[in-house]
Amino acid sequence: MTSKLQTYRAKRDFEKTKEPGDDVAVAASNRLRFVIQKHDATRLHYDLRLELDGVFKSWAVTKGPSLDPQDKRLAVEVEDHPLAYGDFEGTIPKGEYGGGTVQLWDRGYWEPEGKLSPERQLEKGDLKFTLHGERLHGSFVLVRMRRDRDGGKRTNWLLIKHRDEHAVDGDGEAVLEVDTSVASGRTMAAIAAGKGKSPKPFLLAKDVLAPDAEWDSRKGLAARQRSAPQKARSGRKAPSAEMPAFIEPQLCRIVERPANDAGWVHEIKFDGYRIQMRIEAGKVTLKTRKGLDWTAKFKAIAAAAAGLPDAIIDGEIVALDSHGSPDFAALQAALSEQKTDDLVFFAFDMLFDGGTDLREEPLLKRKEQLKTCLAQHADGVVLRYVEHFETGGDAVLKSACRLSLEGIVSKAVDAPYVSGRSDSWTKAKCRAGHEVVIGGWSTTAGKFRSLLVGVYRGSHFVYIGRVGTGYSAAKVATLLPRLRAAEAAKSPFTGVGAPKRDPGVTWLKPELVAEIEFAGWTGDGMVRQAAFKGLRDDKPAEEVETERPADPEATQTPTPQHSLSRSRGGRADVMGVGISHPDKALWPDAEDGRPVSKQELAEYFAAVGDWMLPHIKGRPCSLVRAPDGVDGEMFFQRHAGMGTSNLFELVRVFGDKKPYLQIDRIEALAAAAQVGGIELHPWNCVPGDPEVPGRLVFDLDPGPCVSFDDVIDAAVQMRERLDALGLTSFCKTTGGKGLHVVAPLASGRRASVDWPAAKNFARAVCAELANDQPSRYVVNMAKRLRNGRIFLDYLRNDRMATAVAPLSPRARPGAHASMPLTWSQVKAGLDPSRYTIRTVPGLLKKTKAWEGYDDAAGSIVDAIKKLGKRAEAA
Repeated sequence: MTSKLQTYRAKRDFEKTKEPGDDVAVAASNRLRFVIQKHDATRLHYDLRLELDGVFKSWAVTKGPSLDPQDKRLAVEVEDHPLAYGDFEGTIPKGEYGGGTVQLWDRGYWEPEGKLSPERQLEKGDLKFTLHGERLHGSFVLVRMRRDRDGGKRTNWLLIKHRDEHAVDGDGEAVLEVDTSVASGRTMAAIAAGKGKSPKPFLLAKDVLAPDAEWDSRKGLAARQRSAPQKARSGRKAPSAEMPAFIEPQLCRIVERPANDAGWVHEIKFDGYRIQMRIEAGKVTLKTRKGLDWTAKFKAIAAAAAGLPDAIIDGEIVALDSHGSPDFAALQAALSEQKTDDLVFFAFDMLFDGGTDLREEPLLKRKEQLKTCLAQHADGVVLRYVEHFETGGDAVLKSACRLSLEGIVSKAVDAPYVSGRSDSWTKAKCRAGHEVVIGGWSTTAGKFRSLLVGVYRGSHFVYIGRVGTGYSAAKVATLLPRLRAAEAAKSPFTGVGAPKRDPGVTWLKPELVAEIEFAGWTGDGMVRQAAFKGLRDDKPAEEVETERPADPEATQTPTPQHSLSRSRGGRADVMGVGISHPDKALWPDAEDGRPVSKQELAEYFAAVGDWMLPHIKGRPCSLVRAPDGVDGEMFFQRHAGMGTSNLFELVRVFGDKKPYLQIDRIEALAAAAQVGGIELHPWNCVPGDPEVPGRLVFDLDPGPCVSFDDVIDAAVQMRERLDALGLTSFCKTTGGKGLHVVAPLASGRRASVDWPAAKNFARAVCAELANDQPSRYVVNMAKRLRNGRIFLDYLRNDRMATAVAPLSPRARPGAHASMPLTWSQVKAGLDPSRYTIRTVPGLLKKTKAWEGYDDAAGSIVDAIKKLGKRAEAA
């Protein structure tokens, strides 16, 4: 028993509680773990546990964490817990310490921020850290308060969210509304009752690049180099020379398959900026591959290198994501915001060691001198040595692809350093990336839409397609001034296939180089599904030529596999939208015993999109997302978030600072499928005007012991009442156990009303029916009143209320969809379960349901008057 866990053990009787003892073995992780356990003990609270020094440092957060930086949550420090507690979920017996239900509400990995060690930060009472969980992400701080509570028996801290892209202003505790375990999917009630699946054990993010590789939690990418036989030196001494101001770098030849023989080693291909570092008498210069001095852009790296001896070192400056992988978009953001202190210089070659020219030395000799230099003089954090692998190139490429890295660089071990492109350095890519030159840009309705891009082929600047995705609002704001500064009067594209000037297109001088990612090439040489990653100021436009990425299928090079972090492999193309993990099952079956995949959802949207679009276009639309399928966690998304596809429109709604999602084009339906958007819930407003009601929706929701034939009868009665009021109505299944009756409304000042009036009218219609038949219908939503009766739900007719869209799938077992019906179908024997993702596209081709919908819009003003007269007459 370790001394750190004495208090933990002393407080528990392990013959009575199923909590793990401190002797339970836990698999070692190369990343620091954290868990947050929802704990319903004397009072409900959330236990935050951060792995450190072999235990979980623990705090009881009384109100739970908040994503609002304005909220300061009390966090009471409690005893250290064993790492096995990261898998504990269950009920601690009443009367035992901490008695109550425990749920694994969130878990993942964490990393300390700042220069001080986490131990030192805890000692000082100011621990800054970043969480990478399933529900909580981003930067937090724990600040120790004075020991002024309980006579100093407890140590109280404040848990505060730092302001970053994961922070929210107001309603920061909304994240706590989710009551399911990340490890078992169970609710607190199910755990307390002992029902449901046992929690899955904590998954480790340990994944190696090769059989002898490691992942270092502090340094990110790393590898344990095998002891390699060193080539015997020729006996000659490397020549002495004065260090030049700049050396033209060696470049790679792209190959479809890396070398696999013993004469080659392999390094990770970094997605960053190639930089040559020159140190002389403590003065550091950092130059791009074309010799541009960028020292001022990377001051922290220059400062870290000032302590190195005189040398010229070849390397790459990289931004690392939360998993320690290179992230080009983060690098672009760091440069744009002039926040480059956290960037890393990965050194992979040494050209000069003081006055000694190493370029004629074999690669392994140069690397050995570089490794020794950095080990003696660098901190290993800002300046890092690039290890290499001697495993066959195919195996290394496969491992790199599993980690969603860009690819690998293979180098001949005996080769000298040769400026320019040569056969002794090659690169093989996991994914299709390319540098392109921007020749124009387009707008739609005044909004930025896409870039028109090309490459140089001989004397021609050849058009290779449009780049239509990958643009966040921040990227567009940074990009537009650069585009406007390069405007030209005529098209820069030449040769066959040059595009014509369509409306909204602005031509540019071919000066700006961009990095894109794309799915591959079409038969006529165009890029498919191209996504913008960022501008490249380190490369001249005239050097950008066509690069064909490796073709794994043709060359049998291992393709990317699913990993714990992210995957870019196995993509499908639906309506031009890339679908990652297309085989992921979103429903276990669709009433036919076969699972429904993510790709099938996208294809369903493609099949029914033309019919569906008029009923959602121009209206804010919320999504019910189930990224891991209907048996996993689900959440309701109203607003646009980080990384939202630009295929969605963003609409501002009065009274809300955050933009809402809107689906105005069929491709956006595929984009919804890509993020697990199963259900679509549009507003019921007039298209383009959220403040005006555009339709009424009456939701007929049966309570227990109500047959579906009774629901059908209710729909028919509702139709008759609306007809009498001058409103034509249409019917659809809900995808569940009820029906929707929908009445389109005319717009215009004389025909429309505001939302409160529309809601009052809908309530009055429902109340009239309920008053006439109180034994069958109820307008009160209380469940205790609904047994044997149908709830006439009028609440869908409020300003921000939504109803599931016609043809939208439902995130429920069976993969049912909300099917529009003809009134002749709304009769005894109607079976809503027959309408599934697999059956609806075929049935839709044969039906005349909802024909004349647009022409049927009626005046709610007139209907209100008629209802009033009917009430007076009664």
